[in-house]
Amino acid sequence: MNQSRLIFTQMIDLLDRKELERCLQCHPMPRANRSFSGRDQFLTMAFAQATFREGLRDIEACLRGSPHLYAMGIRGNVTRTNIAYANENRPWQVYADLAQVLIRKARRLYHNDSTDLNLDEIVYALDSTTIDLCLSMFPWATFRQTKAAVKMHTQIDRNHSTCASGESAANR
Repeated sequence: MNQSRLIFTQMIDLLDRKELERCLQCHPMPRANRSFSGRDQFLTMAFAQATFREGLRDIEACLRGSPHLYAMGIRGNVTRTNIAYANENRPWQVYADLAQVLIRKARRLYHNDSTDLNLDEIVYALDSTTIDLCLSMFPWATFRQTKAAVKMHTQIDRNHSTCASGESAANR
């Protein structure tokens, strides 16, 4: 039997727990859920993203069937209701602040590394992704006849290592 730590836990250990707690304290929920903390929500959504879960039922079924929740760091009760409430009511600024913390950490780690791009011009890396939504909840985001989605564009300035999201490349 394998006695080592879970890969998911090793990935999450790269994130300083105190930084996440600081971000959560700066942007409290209107009514906190005692059985599903902000850390539980973050870990649940990180797991869902890493394992390509497609919806709340899929996330719940996968995690509730796992005997490793405690080892993964999830202490709360993972239900569709708890996940949905947290996703709906937790301010998005928590994750924007956390992203800024991680970007600063990455800049410190790689500030001496050269990118081997000795270019005089501005160079941008562009990425575009489609985020699926529920058509009944987001009727304004019609993607197909039976589907809703939004498109997110990300632009990274390779010269200055800054990132701007949410605007299309045509607006730049």
